[in-house]
Amino acid sequence: MSLMDAARWDQEFRQVYTRATAAWKAGRRNPDSLLDAADRAFLATGGCTAQELFDFVDDEQLWGEPDLETAAAVQAIRRRYFWEVQQGQPTGRIARMNDLPAKTDVVEEIAWLPRLMVKARLKLRGEMPPELMYGCGGDRPFLQKFGLTLAGFLQLAWESGPDDRPLIDAVRRGAQRA
Repeated sequence: MSLMDAARWDQEFRQVYTRATAAWKAGRRNPDSLLDAADRAFLATGGCTAQELFDFVDDEQLWGEPDLETAAAVQAIRRRYFWEVQQGQPTGRIARMNDLPAKTDVVEEIAWLPRLMVKARLKLRGEMPPELMYGCGGDRPFLQKFGLTLAGFLQLAWESGPDDRPLIDAVRRGAQRA
């Protein structure tokens, strides 16, 4: 996609998000009723599902975060990955919750990080199970504690490919600053 296409997509994403927020406030509080067919079709052009948008809207309404700016930044990375790496084609795979590391698993004495690394890569590829959110109430405080953002961690996961080391090092650097 060109830069202009990306800007138009982002603008439309923000409009869909705003409509979804209004629908949530009107009592349509599930992914099936939150969006109409046109909005679902639009989201699919960026590799986003109604469930993923619902999760962002729902958490913002219930917990005050993540906000629209965060959701747009995360989705911009997913959209770029969807087009640049996946050529606009979903993988057709959805991860199973049983295959994720446990919330208590550790890497280099850092709990939650093994799970978050897997979640970031699943988000990039569009393979999130519906009951899992990248940017959930566990991910946000974890990243904030280490001075990282959802979008920044997702971008680093893309740049790192299958190599965990850059992700571990980014969290370690954040721990040293804290």
